[in-house]
Amino acid sequence: MIKFWKDPAPIKRHVINSSQLPEQYLSVIEKQTAEFKEGVDVISVDEIPDTNTIPLDAPRWLKIQDLTCVFVDMKNSTQLSAITHDRSTAKAYQFFTGTAVRLFDTFEAPYIDVRGDGVFAMFNRNQVYRALAAAVSFKTFAAKVFAPTMKDKTGLDLGAHIGIDQKTVLVRRLGLRRISQRTDRQNEVWAGKPVNMAAKLAAIGEADDLLVSSRFYERITDEHARQTCGCPYGTKKDLWKPVDVSANPIFDFDTAWRLGSCWCQTHGAEFCNTMLNLDRD
Repeated sequence: MIKFWKDPAPIKRHVINSSQLPEQYLSVIEKQTAEFKEGVDVISVDEIPDTNTIPLDAPRWLKIQDLTCVFVDMKNSTQLSAITHDRSTAKAYQFFTGTAVRLFDTFEAPYIDVRGDGVFAMFNRNQVYRALAAAVSFKTFAAKVFAPTMKDKTGLDLGAHIGIDQKTVLVRRLGLRRISQRTDRQNEVWAGKPVNMAAKLAAIGEADDLLVSSRFYERITDEHARQTCGCPYGTKKDLWKPVDVSANPIFDFDTAWRLGSCWCQTHGAEFCNTMLNLDRD
């Protein structure tokens, strides 16, 4: 289905003249302003498309329902110095972001991107348990491998913050096509709540916390996602604890949910595989 959006009222004229800005730069602004006035097409699609098919040249956005964003970033990354500890900094970033990208790819995330010292992965509406399994797997890596390794090598207390949200998004590519031998000056823009909310949830978490929005939490109802396996005493307990975020105006929900644990050393692989089989087309 195609929807066409256009401002119903005339847009007030805001002008920059050639005395204020050289012509070659002014023309860029004028062209973009003209495109803005023309409006855009919004096309609904069922799932995340191949990146090469995401619109670039045409004023067209794709609308995708109920996408899940898993956002991870490095805790205390500002302690790393590219000036005095360049090799340690490079290795830490490579270890953290490289593992996140490859792990999310192995979990078949349809879209993955790097943002600073963070990585986010987008999953389709029918991949909620896969998204959670990917997040818990990275959480386990961060807590059990990355943090202790970096402590041993650098003495720094590094770790991960992880956030998950799910909602409808608009996406298109913005930028320029390939010019001569230079790399593409373009990237995908995901407009909507999930990436923003997932990043903000990650930001308020403690070391190796996984925080999810209430709307995502409501989708993961199976006991493998909600309760422990029973180790070490055989009694299952709730995995998640509510976090009141109602006083924080950056969130559009009142409750987040915190997962403090990683995959169990005995039953983690079993739970992971079970969760991957819970998603339905």
